[in-house]
Amino acid sequence: MVLTSVLTGFALSLSLILAIGAQNAFVLRQGLHKEHVWIVCLICTLSDGILILFGVYAIGDAVSQGGYGDILKIGAVIFLLGYAVVRFYSSIAGSNGLMADDQRSREPMGRTVLLTMGFTWLNPHVYLDTILIIGGSAVDMTELEKLAFSSGAITASFIFFFALGFGASRISNFIKSPASWRVIDFVIGVTMLGVAAGIWFG
Repeated sequence: MVLTSVLTGFALSLSLILAIGAQNAFVLRQGLHKEHVWIVCLICTLSDGILILFGVYAIGDAVSQGGYGDILKIGAVIFLLGYAVVRFYSSIAGSNGLMADDQRSREPMGRTVLLTMGFTWLNPHVYLDTILIIGGSAVDMTELEKLAFSSGAITASFIFFFALGFGASRISNFIKSPASWRVIDFVIGVTMLGVAAGIWFG
């Protein structure tokens, strides 16, 4: 069960992070220009870790103790199913890929840190993903399973952001390709269905 919890947390977190967004585009841009990549990736990972732990332990426990565990569980499943439908639609309709602005001047570290914090902490999707969805998915878990689940989720965040930042130059052509994102969106959709089923039947 511990290994299952780790893998579930990893898969759910990675699927949520993979969605095209401003934060990912910013990390990619920093990686392509090799500017303050380490601090950008570290801020994104630490922020995710804090919010994931808060969602799993604080929000999840509060909701569970208040008798709203089933409501949050149902809400998480509904969201995941809806998100899977959106990703399947994107895999059929296609997208423009994940683009980065190549025409820009070098930014000082202080401004980069502020921008990273803004893209992370002022993004409502971050709270929805980490606190409500990931936290809601852990409502019925034991303490050991919560630890394993949150560890898997945080590990996925760490791997993704550092791979995106430091591997940007190598994968830029792939992630800019609409065809590649058709495949990615389809895989995300399947993963979301699997996670939703695990939450509902688990």
